[in-house]
Amino acid sequence: MTQDIRDFLTPSCDLLALGEPTHQEPAFGRVRNELFAQLVECGFRSVALETDRVAALAVNDYVQGGSGDLDAVMSEGFSHGWGALAPNRRLIAWMRAHNEHRSARERLTFHGFDAPTENYSAPSPRHCLEHARAYLGLDVDITGLAGDDERWSRTEAVMDPAMSPGATPEAEQLRLIANDMLTSLDSRAPELIAATSRERWRRARTHLTAGLGLLRYHHQSATQPVDPGPRITALMATRDALMAQNLLDVRDIEAERGATLVFAHNVHLQGAPSTWRLGDVSADWRGAGAIVAPLLGERYRFVAGSLGRSEALGLQDPGPDTYEGALQGRFPTWGLAAVATLSPARTRTDTTAQQGYFPLDQAALDTAHAVLHLADGTAAACP
Repeated sequence: MTQDIRDFLTPSCDLLALGEPTHQEPAFGRVRNELFAQLVECGFRSVALETDRVAALAVNDYVQGGSGDLDAVMSEGFSHGWGALAPNRRLIAWMRAHNEHRSARERLTFHGFDAPTENYSAPSPRHCLEHARAYLGLDVDITGLAGDDERWSRTEAVMDPAMSPGATPEAEQLRLIANDMLTSLDSRAPELIAATSRERWRRARTHLTAGLGLLRYHHQSATQPVDPGPRITALMATRDALMAQNLLDVRDIEAERGATLVFAHNVHLQGAPSTWRLGDVSADWRGAGAIVAPLLGERYRFVAGSLGRSEALGLQDPGPDTYEGALQGRFPTWGLAAVATLSPARTRTDTTAQQGYFPLDQAALDTAHAVLHLADGTAAACP
């Protein structure tokens, strides 16, 4: 048993993926913060969370010592409601304090690596595309083509192909314009960076690729069948493909400064294909980890999250013949174990869809290098 993540690092690892099996147990965020502090001592200089990459730019500005209020940053800089979580707030406050009086190379940076999509909605690409258009100084009518933001963000636009604007002539024109802008941004990089800065160029590119990603997501919403299984599969696959590209971009940005910790749900980080079931509806797709792992090879390592019992979820002790049950007796609160020390076991079946808990299974463990197990969420959340 160990609580030292450094026991599982290798010299080649520059993207360490720490998974959680559910978003509803806040203790995982608290443990993540403790592990990130350990990793910083080993030369890690950035963290990437499962939150909107564009919104997270404001969070990083604050972390770097910029002006602003922590309450506003937590409210506006996170998607999916993650800004309301106490462990995330403590992380951002700690990173800002850590960066004070440190050089740019030694400072910690914060990234989001998700698209701003929810399960049943996705915003208009207008804001992201307008940012890039303004940076490039182009005279094109992005706002007129995009139209009302609400027609993109409403639930029907994602769930009903007939109500989606993603395959309209205007959306196709926006895609053409966005691709042309990306070509211009890349080809003119030397002059643009000289006239502004590398940071402003990267920020424009982040907005532009996010806008293109939203156009791709809305196109899937407009062209996939009504049948919920294939539809959900296509949307999840599209989202994770965007997440994978964002992770690769983050590593490109951080390559000269140090390694990155990425924290998200297991289904987004595991190397094995992900599966989701709800009643008669099912989806199978490759998460960001399954895409990135073969591209990065030994540079990518995955630590799977596991949970025994949780008051927050109403989750009771696991059966002793399950993977979680085997880990339960080894960790009074929480700890890390090498996957090689686990024997074959049964997949847990006492969870509900409302808990958002994805039990450990052999396929996920086959792609993991270690397991982070929380025996009791309440105990693990204590200082």
